[in-house]
Amino acid sequence: MTAPHLTREDILAWPKAELHCHLDGSLRLKTVLDLARQQGKMHLLPADSEEALEKILRQIDDSPTLEAYLAWFRYTIPLMQTPEALRRVAYELAEDNARENVRYLEVRYGPILHTEEGLTLDEVNDAVLDGLKAAERDFGIRTALIVCGLRDRYESASLQQAELAVRARKKGVVAFDLAGGEAGNPPKHHLHAFYYARNHLLNLTCHAGESWGPESIHQALFYCGAHRIGHGITLHRDPELMQYVIDHQVPLEICPTSNVQTHVVDGYETHPIRLFVERSVPVTVNTDNRLFSRTTVTDELWRVHRYCGIQAGQLREIALNGFRYAFLHWEEKQDLLRSVLDAFPLPPSPESPVW
Repeated sequence: MTAPHLTREDILAWPKAELHCHLDGSLRLKTVLDLARQQGKMHLLPADSEEALEKILRQIDDSPTLEAYLAWFRYTIPLMQTPEALRRVAYELAEDNARENVRYLEVRYGPILHTEEGLTLDEVNDAVLDGLKAAERDFGIRTALIVCGLRDRYESASLQQAELAVRARKKGVVAFDLAGGEAGNPPKHHLHAFYYARNHLLNLTCHAGESWGPESIHQALFYCGAHRIGHGITLHRDPELMQYVIDHQVPLEICPTSNVQTHVVDGYETHPIRLFVERSVPVTVNTDNRLFSRTTVTDELWRVHRYCGIQAGQLREIALNGFRYAFLHWEEKQDLLRSVLDAFPLPPSPESPVW
């Protein structure tokens, strides 16, 4: 472990945190088929076996745009319209994370997408929280929930979801986010939702700078008041904005495999994560969608080490950043950090934060 190169097994053993994971993009294939059969919705799926579905899902790797990638959610969201399905998916997601030594998990989703068959927003959210809490009891993982507004919906829908997030602030919801296709849907069109969440002391993150340029990040920071940026891959195109992010240590929630699949970057080798790390941009590494990207937190960290030029000491700091930038109270965050530090025998990177 003191050698400059790590193995995947080394990283698997590390305690990890996951800050950017979509509930409806992280189902098990077996669960997709089970739910479809139970609900009489097999006709909605493109195949009727795990092997065939997995083969079809590989087409995601050729998504020409972010919007084309997002279209794959048409296979999962219709199956997540009952309390039982939502509880199961949330529970299994936390279980899968716990099995790869993820100690802290933030799950995000848009509750309004799960009201198509009569559930209220609160019923949807309570079911997801129930599933996460059950997994906490069974597997010892700590979880939190992020409610997403959707940038391709009217702002009134985003405000509804911000209000839901505030109502559930003491039940396990820690933040409000804005997700969905960026093109033609700027963050500043959802100001009231962000203001409502911020005014009620919720943390804020925002998908930005993924398929749209740094202007999207600019709006997320200065119009919406985001504390973290989801993806933020195009940040390096605006050196002054990147300097601001460095100066104020605004963390990026980077999801490398997803970025490659949506062609935001040409490949892992050209991903800007190495530049960000070398310039002291705070970086976390996440899965985005465990099913659609066929990945885990361990695999994402392993890939940036193997293909993106991230050295072992730097990877240690990225893994710790998942805890440093969690949406937890300061004291809780410090306790969590202290509990995992001894599991990292590597020396810290010279650029590592002091806290």
